Amino acid sequence: MSREVGLGLGTALLVFLALSGVDLAPLLFLAALSGGLYYIVRSRGPLLKNMDIAPAAAKQKITFADIGGQAAAIRELKEALDFIKEYNRVRDLGIRPLKGILFTGPPGTGKTMLARAAAAYIDSVFLAASGSEFVEMYAGVGAQRVRKLFAGAREMARRAGKQYALIFLDEIEILGGRRGQTTSHLEYDQTLNQLLVEMDGIKAADKVRVLVVGATNRVDMLDPALLRPGRFDRQVRVELPDRQGRLEILRLHTRNKPLAGDVNLEQIARETFGFSGAHLESLANEAAILAMREGVAQIHHRHFHEAVDKVMLGEVLDRRPSRQEMYRVAVHEAGHALVSELCQPGSVSSLTITPRGMALGYMRQAPRDDTYLYTREYMENQIAVMLGGLIAEEVLLGSRSTGAGNDLKQATALARQIIQSGMSELGVVEVESLPVEILHNALSNILNRQEQRLRSLIDQYAGVVQSVAAILVEQERISGDCLRRILQQAA
Repeated sequence: MSREVGLGLGTALLVFLALSGVDLAPLLFLAALSGGLYYIVRSRGPLLKNMDIAPAAAKQKITFADIGGQAAAIRELKEALDFIKEYNRVRDLGIRPLKGILFTGPPGTGKTMLARAAAAYIDSVFLAASGSEFVEMYAGVGAQRVRKLFAGAREMARRAGKQYALIFLDEIEILGGRRGQTTSHLEYDQTLNQLLVEMDGIKAADKVRVLVVGATNRVDMLDPALLRPGRFDRQVRVELPDRQGRLEILRLHTRNKPLAGDVNLEQIARETFGFSGAHLESLANEAAILAMREGVAQIHHRHFHEAVDKVMLGEVLDRRPSRQEMYRVAVHEAGHALVSELCQPGSVSSLTITPRGMALGYMRQAPRDDTYLYTREYMENQIAVMLGGLIAEEVLLGSRSTGAGNDLKQATALARQIIQSGMSELGVVEVESLPVEILHNALSNILNRQEQRLRSLIDQYAGVVQSVAAILVEQERISGDCLRRILQQAA
């Protein structure tokens, strides 16, 4: 009511001044400026209003049992959290309580879920914020938001009757980046300074003990003051899951889905090397979507097989190349598959010339075991696989095409890695200090040796490449088992 009265009086005053001959332009300008500033302040609002500040118990409760593929990270995290839970024992032993835990690792590996499970483990309230929410162009806003966040965490815990409050800061590299990097203004530095002050102010004797959990995939960007003992005391690596971890994650994400009897989760876990937990969740979801599109009541193995391609490459495209282009793509993919199968029998999972994303075709490998260390022989075989499509085009069709551009980049990167690892004829060298000509010659020698090897190999198996390419043009997809049968018949 008072707002309406004020607007009415203000309008009447403006009308009176206008009738009296007063120039209203300056007044209108000031009114518009004041209104704009008021709108900006109101739209920013209090930080906690936009944050995920509900107590962990009020949301769907996440425990460590709901997280798969991170046994080592969970074990290390639990040990750190036990220092908080067993406060009396820790105090008697003179152990300084932890103030901060930092999760580092690739995106999609479950850092946020681990933070939620940690809050449930110590029975605390849970507040989550992203680093980008703190920094704006207005000086002092970030530091004020940090103060409000810590004060709000303690107040929430008191209202909920909790002894602990867990503050989760995602993308902390934005909030806690190295000071002095931004010369335009000191807002970033002020915000980080306030975070350091708040973490220094955490005391073991506080009625509400605050634990700060940060997450980043760019730990190299963080300010050293944030990483020193007494702030983030523990760094927990959250890595991509291994094969057993992927199997656990798949089981977790398919426990509420009707699976057909032909679904082999162990095989899917083997074929998804390099997938994060987020990728695997998307894989299970896409498989269910494909089953729904078909109108079937259960999810079959073919749906998971198709979903792997969709997660890696994207949706099937409507565009269709000409038959001549399709045959070239088929020859290209058959060349990749032939070399892969000859270098490592049983490694080919499937081939397709169905356009997806940026790819006109794709050969999917299924490694027997996750590999983390590579010999020169293994890397040269992988270079050969990358170049197999290009050489198959050259031998069977008489020319190369631009479709091998990405293959060449990957092959060159592998050749460079051979040199960096001291496995080339140059011995142990620092690649950055090598003259350009010497580096170019070393890379060319590695790649040329594989090209010469492949020409004789594809000449020998030209009939196999042609047979596989013909099937691909007609069916657009064949399995690795089909390829192996054709190879056995040609032997």
